[in-house]
Amino acid sequence: MSTVALVGAGAVGVRAARQLVDTPGLGHLKIAARDAPAARRLARAVGAEPVPLAHVLDGEVHAVAVAVPGPAGVAIIRRAVEAGIPSASCADDDASIRGLLELGPAAFDRQVMVVAGCGLAPGLTDVLARHAADGLDAPDEVHVARVGVAGPSCRTTLRAAVRAPSREWRDGTWHVPERRGPQLVWFPEPVAARECTPVDLGVEVVRGALPEVRDITMRAESPGRNDGRARLGIGRGPAVDEFGGARVEVWGWHGGVRTSIVYGVIERPAIAAGTTLAVSAARLSGLIASIGLRVDLGGVRSAGATFEAPTFLAELARRGVKVAAFEGAQR
Repeated sequence: MSTVALVGAGAVGVRAARQLVDTPGLGHLKIAARDAPAARRLARAVGAEPVPLAHVLDGEVHAVAVAVPGPAGVAIIRRAVEAGIPSASCADDDASIRGLLELGPAAFDRQVMVVAGCGLAPGLTDVLARHAADGLDAPDEVHVARVGVAGPSCRTTLRAAVRAPSREWRDGTWHVPERRGPQLVWFPEPVAARECTPVDLGVEVVRGALPEVRDITMRAESPGRNDGRARLGIGRGPAVDEFGGARVEVWGWHGGVRTSIVYGVIERPAIAAGTTLAVSAARLSGLIASIGLRVDLGGVRSAGATFEAPTFLAELARRGVKVAAFEGAQR
């Protein structure tokens, strides 16, 4: 029986808690959050133990799931590394990702596994990109697009990312493109066509999952709701708890022919992110042995670089988060 500590009681934390308590073999779930009353309410709702944030890693803990953004989330992961406890974080903002990656040497020295970006994007999209790349002889381009927000903090992160200069990985080096307008991206129904802007959210994480790829871009729909797009018949900015999703397009060579593999997922972002986080933490704790590991060394890596894609995606599908393949899609 394993003990998992969950930090965070927001939109993603709620979904992760529900997934964790439904995982066979879980012996004990601890829940902590900066908002202590919210942690107590969530713990009561799912039959877990609320604990103070300062003591969430006390006692025997087999894995930590962190659904807290920013420096506070990085601080929890740092404490977990120091305690020798594997952990997974759903942080998607660039500062948090950099902070987690900086913990790589310490995690490697202590042989502690840390999975960074265990949300929808980055997270599930990195696993999909790795899965698509494995279906090609020589993958060389990855283009990720996302739509939807998992909660208020996710909305804040996305709004800042859309406004800030974005980086892309081009020809094996970082490149800051001239500011371009949004691009129309097609997602599976019912999301359909959305205008997505270049952002620097998780490009570094995708690089870790696909080190052989020379071109990586990330786009996202702006979280603004009333910008006139509805008048054009292509929807509006995302609202919390609406359907969102992601599209992952990987180009390369297969059998001497240049081709692409395109995957899409449609789900409420908080559900997709919470399920991805919960499954990641459950695997790190030893609860889901059916999910294969690409590596078993300490360090900080993406979900795509850590887990075997087919078994990870099968577990997500079993929990209701399913992926579709685009047939004949072209960029």
